[in-house]
Amino acid sequence: MPKKVKPASGMEPDNALRVEQLPDETGAKAVARKVLDPGFRHALTASAFADKALGSTIEHPGLMDYVDHVLKLEDRAEAGDLALASRLLASQAITLDAMFTELARRAAINMGEYMDASQKFGRLALKAQSNCRTTLEALAKLHQPREQTVRHVHVNEGGQAVVADHFHHHTGGLQNGKSVKQSHAAGPAGTSAAMLGEDAKRDGMPITSGEGADAVPHARRHQSRRT
Repeated sequence: MPKKVKPASGMEPDNALRVEQLPDETGAKAVARKVLDPGFRHALTASAFADKALGSTIEHPGLMDYVDHVLKLEDRAEAGDLALASRLLASQAITLDAMFTELARRAAINMGEYMDASQKFGRLALKAQSNCRTTLEALAKLHQPREQTVRHVHVNEGGQAVVADHFHHHTGGLQNGKSVKQSHAAGPAGTSAAMLGEDAKRDGMPITSGEGADAVPHARRHQSRRT
């Protein structure tokens, strides 16, 4: 069995869990708050994967070494630093692309003789390709600035047209706000042409006179009764 390399002075792993207890909480609650903190939990999980990459020949970092690193990255992200997110997305896209090419290669090797295995590798390859594309799209959206453009068009002689176009690039797509357009006034300010079908004298329908209807001849009235 290979022996572990003894860490240099001042490089010992930090496994001491330090808990800051608030005045209004018990020690147990303080520990629970510490271990349920997102930074602590994710550092614990990430360290389980990272330790495998280090092998067994060197002294691994302590749990709190991982926790301190994650907490520092969280503070930078909270302050608006997007460098970590950019690097993560770029690295993940590279890994997903490597998975796609390897799975596609295995699908090609099994093509013909082992169709079932070839189809399985092919489906996995396409999933990796799709996730790689989604990751690259997220990376592109992260670096697209947000712009807003407002254009005002003034029309003389009693009219004004205002056109407002909003471009939101932070979502990755072009989202235009509704344009507000006012038609040009045809006459002086505050006036417009009469609507079609409107009576200029305000009589919307004909008015009957007081003379009454014409009398109907008696012969015509008798004929109407016989029918």
